[in-house]
Amino acid sequence: MKVVVVGYGQMFSNLILGALDSQDEVVGVFRYERVKYNPFILFFKNIFAADKDLSFVKSMNLYDIKARSVNSEKFKKEILRLNPDIILVGSWGEKFAKDAIALAKLATINCHPSLLPKYRGPNPYARTIMNGESESGVTFHLMDEKFDSGPILMQKSIKITDVDTGETLKNKCCLCARVLVSELLNNMKTEIIIPINQNEKDATYFPQIGVEDILIDFEKSAREIDCKIRGLQPWQSSYIPHKNVFFRVKNVQIRENNTKYTSAGTIVEKSEKTFSVISGDNKILTFNNVRLYGGIRPFLTDFYLKFFVKIGDLAI
Repeated sequence: MKVVVVGYGQMFSNLILGALDSQDEVVGVFRYERVKYNPFILFFKNIFAADKDLSFVKSMNLYDIKARSVNSEKFKKEILRLNPDIILVGSWGEKFAKDAIALAKLATINCHPSLLPKYRGPNPYARTIMNGESESGVTFHLMDEKFDSGPILMQKSIKITDVDTGETLKNKCCLCARVLVSELLNNMKTEIIIPINQNEKDATYFPQIGVEDILIDFEKSAREIDCKIRGLQPWQSSYIPHKNVFFRVKNVQIRENNTKYTSAGTIVEKSEKTFSVISGDNKILTFNNVRLYGGIRPFLTDFYLKFFVKIGDLAI
């Protein structure tokens, strides 16, 4: 079969590799950079700071579709010329119009890194870990005019461990997608696949990460706080407010509380670039290599910790 792959990043490259694994022909690719940047800016960016997607496409000698949107006339003309059986989509910010979805001879298929209908939305890698889930997964589904809502063709679950971050879960999902898309394309050649409608009663949707998602609430349990910090990595740090400043943190260690303090949010220990706070379930959370946020403040972290952070203070 002839395939066009639309997307960016790891999911984009793994869908290409999976299609090639199944001995299908990737007749064209459409990178999200062409939507994101003005053509003039993109021209110079490709010369002086080419991204990994472009380097990958060139290394695989693939045809790079030139258009400004999946809904543009240019893209539609290119797809009609290439005449693909399948359009595969992995990591894409635009909503496909109905006529764009209908361009492929057989189907336009999206790969979403969650067990749909749960965790629809732009970053299920982070959200599933932040919410303390024990599993996530990869779903291939027919595209419709809504986000992540079309009938399911194939799905596979992935275990989330206690040390997974958003990044490691993304790596797992992308590698899974490569294997799964190869299996899906091979199955489409030899058997009839019956799409299964998503159960809207089970659907959940999570938007982009907001301010409320990055601030640490010490009324929460130690596990909830740990999940938040791990889920946001590597895209976003978590933040601890202290008086009129914020500490930026990227990891936490948890242990039992043997101090005299019991109130959630109480600072119980401090040293150079490190301090410890009590969680809502009376555990001690130790944050290492913390930095003040904003302007020149990171360079003043040690000074601030020494003179302005006091044992017994509340981290609010």
